Amino acid sequence: MPDTSLSIADKVALGSGASFWTTREIPALGLPSILMTDGPHGLRGQGEGGDHLGLNASSTATCFPTASALACSWDVGLAAEVGTAIGLEAVDQGVNVVLGPGVNMKRNPLCGRNFEYFSEDPYLAGKLAAAWIRGLQATGTGASLKHFALNNQELKRMTTDVRVDERALHEYYLPAFEIAVRESDPATVMCAYNRVEGVYCSDNYRLLTGILRESWGFRGAVITDWGAMNDRAAAYRAGTDLEMPGNGGASDAEVHRALLAGRLDERTVDESVDRLVALVRRTTGRRTGVPADLYERHHDLARKAAVASAVLLKNDAGLLPLEPGGRVALIGALAGTARYQGSGSSRVNPTRVVSLRDGVREYAEAAYAPGYRLTEEPDQELIDEAVALAGTADRVIVCVGLTEIAESEGFDREHLRVPANQIALLEALAPWSRRVALVVVGGSAVEMPWADGAAGVLHLHLAGQAGGAAAADLLFGAANPSGKLAESYPVSYDDVVSAGYYGVHPEQTPYLESMYCGYRYFDSADRPVRHPFGHGLSYTTFAYSDLRITRRGEHERDVAFTVTNTGDRDGAEIAQLYVAARTGGVHRPAQELRAFAKVVLAAGESAEVTLTVGRRGFAVYDPDRTDWVVEEGDHEIRIGASSRDIRLREVVRLPGVPARPDGAASWYHTLDGFPTFDDFRTVHEPFPQVEAARKGAFDEYSSLHDMRRSGLIMRLVYRAVEQAVARRAGRKVDYDDVAFKMMMLGAAGLPMRAMVRMSEGAISPQLARFFIDSANGRPLRGLRTLLTDTLRGRTHRTF
Repeated sequence: MPDTSLSIADKVALGSGASFWTTREIPALGLPSILMTDGPHGLRGQGEGGDHLGLNASSTATCFPTASALACSWDVGLAAEVGTAIGLEAVDQGVNVVLGPGVNMKRNPLCGRNFEYFSEDPYLAGKLAAAWIRGLQATGTGASLKHFALNNQELKRMTTDVRVDERALHEYYLPAFEIAVRESDPATVMCAYNRVEGVYCSDNYRLLTGILRESWGFRGAVITDWGAMNDRAAAYRAGTDLEMPGNGGASDAEVHRALLAGRLDERTVDESVDRLVALVRRTTGRRTGVPADLYERHHDLARKAAVASAVLLKNDAGLLPLEPGGRVALIGALAGTARYQGSGSSRVNPTRVVSLRDGVREYAEAAYAPGYRLTEEPDQELIDEAVALAGTADRVIVCVGLTEIAESEGFDREHLRVPANQIALLEALAPWSRRVALVVVGGSAVEMPWADGAAGVLHLHLAGQAGGAAAADLLFGAANPSGKLAESYPVSYDDVVSAGYYGVHPEQTPYLESMYCGYRYFDSADRPVRHPFGHGLSYTTFAYSDLRITRRGEHERDVAFTVTNTGDRDGAEIAQLYVAARTGGVHRPAQELRAFAKVVLAAGESAEVTLTVGRRGFAVYDPDRTDWVVEEGDHEIRIGASSRDIRLREVVRLPGVPARPDGAASWYHTLDGFPTFDDFRTVHEPFPQVEAARKGAFDEYSSLHDMRRSGLIMRLVYRAVEQAVARRAGRKVDYDDVAFKMMMLGAAGLPMRAMVRMSEGAISPQLARFFIDSANGRPLRGLRTLLTDTLRGRTHRTF
């Protein structure tokens, strides 16, 4: 329990940050302030000059491959190495808590922040996150597992009301968090902005206490995402411990009023204080020493991680690897101007950057032509120059992919296409397709019809500051590709199950598709994909043999098999174990990843691999029992090189509860067409519909973006905010500029309640109320309240 000499004012004050990145110190306890910073793939230390969108200057740090890239390594040891490296840099820079990793599921490939998340599969994401956290926290630095939970879109992420059926929640959206919590004991968990079943995550007792603490045994502190606090008294009761960022103590009054009114028990605040004190003690105690050449070592590790994470998607006629030496044609503006990370709060100021052009020069003479602009603007002269260059070379490397404006925190993507000017370039290079090796950059799935015009395709993802060197290592054979996709690549966005309704009515987001996302949908519906989950080629080949399954317990099996490198190069293979239920019971995906192993083999070498499938690997969540059950019947164990390249299989019969079909004619059994609200009603209880607010109904949960067209005053206010944001960003008002777009949509998307908390006094509750009243067609009432409160000197800063 907290020291009895600690005043209630100090207890409450500890629950809200001191500044944008720091907690409050409590001298009575000898408790120092701690510093937090963003850092899923590298630190973004800003000291006190904070912002949440990566605009203000930050200290330099190593930029590692983003989570979407690192996941393609399928290497838990490497994830731990990267975590340790980031932890060491945190020690060096005086950071106590790093805000990462993110393990939200890739429900839809348009989510603008998918590059920050590991995978579309919860088992893979959870295992990598747990390893990353263990590595980071071994240095004495705390992690913050985020964003809990169901934060799967950027559009209206601050307020959208997510509705999801119980089985999808427990079987798909929560397991990555659960694995990370149980296996790595993160110092903190960060709650998300959105609502879940009508309740904001910061206020959600079921999520934060019922599931996180009581079911999973989480012992750390729950902190809010920056600006995610809804109601501090309700948040205390739910299990939230720390509001970030600080707001000068403005929200403390809410808590004191709740205590006086009996709506909040002081013992609840005491429990929160205990957890925050433990967090500070844990992250300010003994910490790892830092070597003098730390950042040089970490650049080398970033290169190693990028090599392991790149995926060879195609290699017709053995085009790759190229022979070192001689001359190559290198084409693509993205080869000269490296794109190695996404935009937003995760943006790192790297210690150095190696472009693909720099990397290729380590191996060969590179004649370079940009071929396109880094905008959608066409330029035939650049295409003509590139075509002329390609005609003079026997080996052509072309770099294409998503440009900076495509992927960012704060907004979602509009489509899955690469820019049209890049497609025009590739079409012009078609006559040389047999000699073209494509290097693709981007943090999430893209449509790739243009890949047919190349013999080789190496997907680099967002590979961090050493990505260009890593790509060259792979292109010229100094390293052998071993990465495999951690998400499915559809033929077309129209093939994605949620394409018809994702982002259409963002005020409320029913997950109509249930757990059928990514390969769980594509494989179950037998829908063609461009590249399946788990796909990746090598410069060598691998064979699988000798499957042997041993019973370990009633619902546990050890699965052993042999992998042989049948080629003439050393390499690494990622063996994947899927379970396909054949019980005839409740609806389930055709198969689900339940284990994996990365096996390094010399040419001609064989190794026995043993993977274990525990009870949860065979179980489904039963909402009626509120527990996991194994259905009686057959379960096929599959060993594959991808979800669609199954090499070995065997059926095991398990005892369990009787299998009872839950509606054989429902969409979730047939996957015929796409799901509807009527289908969703068969798996989810009825719920009140949330409609977009209109004039007369705007309130403190409405944003400037919601109200921007509601009358002349709000149109003028919105334009003024655009100008202010542009000045802050040092930009013009230009929605094709990622920095401006991110900051503007981030600010304008804040509900007025959060804007007041986040504005450091610039927007008072009275001014916010004036905006709301104006949008509702009652500007005089709002103006009267604003002037009256101002004259009376009312200075409170929360609603």
